[in-house]
Amino acid sequence: MQSTKKQLLSGIFYSAISKYTGMGISLIVAGILARIISPEDFGVVAIATVIITFFSIFSDLGIAPAIIQNKELTSRDLSNIFSFTIWTGIVISTFFFLTSWSIAKYYNNHLLLSICQWLSIDLFFASANIVPNALLFKNKLFKFIAIRSLIIQLAGGILAISAALMGAGLYALIINPIFSGILIFVVSYKKYPQKIKFNLGIISMKKIFSFTFYQFLFNVINYFSRNLDKLLIGKYMGMSPLGYYEKSYRLMMLPLQNITHVISPVMHPIFSEYQNNYKQLQISYEKVIRILAFIGFPLSIFLYFTAREITLLIFGSQWIPSIHIFQILSLSVGIQIILSTSGSIFQAANATKTMFISGLISTILNTSGILIGIFLFKDLKAVAWGICISFTINFIQCYFLMYKATFKLPFYSFYKLFFSPLLLSGIIYLFLYEVTNIIICNIFISLIIKSSLFVIIGGLYIQWTNEYNIYRIIYRLIKRQ
Repeated sequence: MQSTKKQLLSGIFYSAISKYTGMGISLIVAGILARIISPEDFGVVAIATVIITFFSIFSDLGIAPAIIQNKELTSRDLSNIFSFTIWTGIVISTFFFLTSWSIAKYYNNHLLLSICQWLSIDLFFASANIVPNALLFKNKLFKFIAIRSLIIQLAGGILAISAALMGAGLYALIINPIFSGILIFVVSYKKYPQKIKFNLGIISMKKIFSFTFYQFLFNVINYFSRNLDKLLIGKYMGMSPLGYYEKSYRLMMLPLQNITHVISPVMHPIFSEYQNNYKQLQISYEKVIRILAFIGFPLSIFLYFTAREITLLIFGSQWIPSIHIFQILSLSVGIQIILSTSGSIFQAANATKTMFISGLISTILNTSGILIGIFLFKDLKAVAWGICISFTINFIQCYFLMYKATFKLPFYSFYKLFFSPLLLSGIIYLFLYEVTNIIICNIFISLIIKSSLFVIIGGLYIQWTNEYNIYRIIYRLIKRQ
């Protein structure tokens, strides 16, 4: 148990350094590009990114988590699976390249043609990197992963800014993903080189099929759950509204990417050791949930009251229409931070079928909310409210299935974890509500005041209620590293 705890803390430590430093780099790069490139151009690239994400599902097929989960794969199996990803990557990236004409015609935007064709390069390398990258996580090389990601992200950001300043326009937005995709593959492959064979490795793929089948189905439906809003907004409301919506969505996703995406990649490799001990898996996961609840729920309130300051400081005044959308979406941040870790637990418990069922329900609810917002209310804020409400319902159904179908435990034991975090969120709401009513002209000063109140109130509450000894935790973590 202690060994697992050390591995988890060490993995989170290095992932956090990479993610939080990377978040600073991303915000700086995004802030500079947002002042050079128009919302319409951001909308065009957003559409291309959403579509390429769909194609990548068919090259990934849930292979990476299956490699992490399966402890019996041989080096020969890994080479066979690697060969499978290479050949499928070639086929799918070529198909994406050829469909670029149809995509550009459907959205009536000629720029989508060349953008999609260039991004087909990234699609291939993402497929080729599946096996080497999965082995890095399986062997818990979190420090190596963190250093790799941070250096490549910094280099890619510099390239994107340089290209934008030299007049590359919206093409500056695709330099980073293409460059990063190639370089990540090169570094990962050098660490875990694999042999390419002239076969599809079907025999080896059969060893992981039962896991990957439901994982793949989940990825497909989760794609529509996460991206249908952007596809439909771009088609029926235009590229400029999509640009504003996409910026709001990206701001909302930052906490998820830089909190749960620090923890989730670490959770599956480590918690997979408990795949035959559900009780220990449940106990360990509830400790993670408790911490995330104390981070996520108060953070939702903070982001709601600082949406104006954050948007204007990072992106500038031309993105004012994004503020109200971001405010609404931020209300779902706490729920999503916890919910986004559920996949790692379903995977660790070999319960990908239950994960698929939960994902199917989630997709139906999210799709309904998006369709109502776009076609009934015809308003971006209505779309944001639809997403926020659907995530709240999905939170309940997901953990109901996890506790009843996987852990075989009473449902109420899960929700007892949230009373204290919600009480803290309510206290923060009252303080920030009063501060917001005070007119502060300088948005930078306003953000500092609200941020200080958020940190002080949260820290005092957690220390006073003896939920966690913050000072001791930080000291031990730094000393251990």
